[in-house]
Amino acid sequence: MTTPVEPLLERAHLLGADPRNTNYAGGNASAKGTAVDPVTGAPVEVMWVKGSGGDLGTLTEAGLSVLRLDRLRALPGVYPGVEREDEMVAALDHCAFGKGGAAPSIDTAMHGLLDAAHVDHLHPDAGIAIATAAGGAELTRRVYGDRVVWVPWRRPGFQLGLDIAAIKDAHPAAVGCVLGGHGITAWGATSAECADNSLWMIRTAEAYIAEHGRADPFGPVRPGYEPLPEAARHERAAALFPVLRGLCSTDARRVGHYTATLEVLDFLSRERHPELAARGTSCPDHFLRTKVTPLVADLPAGAPLGELADRLGELHAAYREDYRAYYERHATAASPPMRGADPAIVLVPGVGMFSFGADAQTARVAGEFYLNAINVMRGAEALSAYAPIAEAEKFRIEYWELEEAKLRRRPAPRPLATRVALVTGAGSGIGAATARRLAAEGACVVAADRDLAAAEKVAAEIGAGAHRPADAAVAVRADVTDEGQVAAAVRQAVLAFGGVDLVVNNAGLSLSRPLLSTTAADWDRQHDVMARGSFLVSRETARIMIAQAMGGDIVYICSKNAVFAGPDNVAYGAAKAGQAHQVRLLAAELGEHGIRVNGINPDGVVRGSGIFAGGWGADRAAVYGVPEEELGAFYARRTLLGREVLPEHVAAAVYVLTCDELSRTTGTHLPVDAGVAAAFLR
Repeated sequence: MTTPVEPLLERAHLLGADPRNTNYAGGNASAKGTAVDPVTGAPVEVMWVKGSGGDLGTLTEAGLSVLRLDRLRALPGVYPGVEREDEMVAALDHCAFGKGGAAPSIDTAMHGLLDAAHVDHLHPDAGIAIATAAGGAELTRRVYGDRVVWVPWRRPGFQLGLDIAAIKDAHPAAVGCVLGGHGITAWGATSAECADNSLWMIRTAEAYIAEHGRADPFGPVRPGYEPLPEAARHERAAALFPVLRGLCSTDARRVGHYTATLEVLDFLSRERHPELAARGTSCPDHFLRTKVTPLVADLPAGAPLGELADRLGELHAAYREDYRAYYERHATAASPPMRGADPAIVLVPGVGMFSFGADAQTARVAGEFYLNAINVMRGAEALSAYAPIAEAEKFRIEYWELEEAKLRRRPAPRPLATRVALVTGAGSGIGAATARRLAAEGACVVAADRDLAAAEKVAAEIGAGAHRPADAAVAVRADVTDEGQVAAAVRQAVLAFGGVDLVVNNAGLSLSRPLLSTTAADWDRQHDVMARGSFLVSRETARIMIAQAMGGDIVYICSKNAVFAGPDNVAYGAAKAGQAHQVRLLAAELGEHGIRVNGINPDGVVRGSGIFAGGWGADRAAVYGVPEEELGAFYARRTLLGREVLPEHVAAAVYVLTCDELSRTTGTHLPVDAGVAAAFLR
């Protein structure tokens, strides 16, 4: 017996692939059909619907809730009324077919109670513009005639499902409805018809706004608030981002995302943007991710940087007070505790939008949702006036126990979640292994290497499992001997994730030569990469960490050669000793800012090493009189443990030093050498 699952997934992907149709993780789609009851062997009517927390564009069968229709349709008989409608969510568990699949979403009743084989519920910007416009009911009639029906605002849930079912029954010619303050719902007898009706509603709304809307719904350009030129805009964004990230991490550390699209910059350049932003977002999917209102800077784009930063600090303090007052206005004894008063969205005219979240994807998606909100405001103001749902209704959703339960179902964050890690020499060996380990523990990784292609390969490997690879890792070109390239790499890290919290000075090289054969150029090259390079990287990233005011970690990959005197190694050993003392010096200087500085002293990491592959291995093998392919085994035999050291062992040490398990450790060196007695720290 065939089921409608495959056509349902195809329809979901079609609709979810285009942001004009619905936002990320927003909306849902369903299909009704017949399946075989595994107990009786008899056919039974079943509904498949996108479960809670999924995304239409990437939906798989595992993300579907599967429910028996006979039991769903019986629920109105036990419905206790709108004041107790939340109790019906638990009732859905008793409607599961088999194991039930994914957890049902709050919109399940809308799909199950509607007398249609296929149903879509979507959040298109054009549709929400009509749903949030003053006079939305009349506007719906003008746009769609009798094919689409207006449904007054009601919080998502069982009663809304009953409302839509009744309206559909009363309007047999209708193919969908506009949900006041919320979005659209469409239906059809087949999956293709349902998709056609959804897309017809969206494109019709877009065309109507384009034809009948005012040209400048946000008002004229406000002098001084125009977008800065791109280079100046990025420079200012990079300077402000760490400050904003620190402010917006007052209650909990956050990762950031920067957006400077034309839509955002145009909105912020217009006279009416403060007034409209203050009205807040309307669609529940929007403000659950963006908070009800953003923080909006009230100085022109060209204001002095220090003055703008100070003003943002003042506005942040005021925002927190206002948010607490909002919570206290509406909270009851049954409300969940306030989750945090920091803004999720910060708007800076001339510069752009800064969004924040518990990870890079959440921060990016929050920005995407506020861009949706700007588009909604533009459409609503073009046709009428933007009139979002009341503040009390927003609070009922933001602090809804059902939303709180959804938050509780989320997996615990990984140890380095919300940390931004910059790793130099990340294209191979210890650097690549460290980048992978830090990412696996939840960090956002900036893979820096002189060989950009090698860094890009590592970043791509890290990002392969992410919804968008850049949410997990980005690659930057950085010759650490070049002051300008170091500054540019750090600026790219800031613009990618909002700042830097964890730095691994790993870039290095080595030449194995006796004293009399070591040239001044040999000496300079090794000191430039390791002593000078790690100094430049530490200086630039320490600036960011101090601006963030959230502490941080700087780790130097030194060497057992920093304390052990071996033959034919004067330039390398001296450069590593210089790095080792930088650890002590910087630990002493940066401790007052909560920045910990530690070192790791590996020995003989041969396998996967770019340094050993680049000639160092052949040179050291010649010194010790062993074949190059046996060099790793030779190093292992001379250790107390008799074990070879691999890049992953050094990466594990970086993780241990930075995961807060050693939060009171700074200025130390951790040997990862399998036990070299001559290199014991004394």
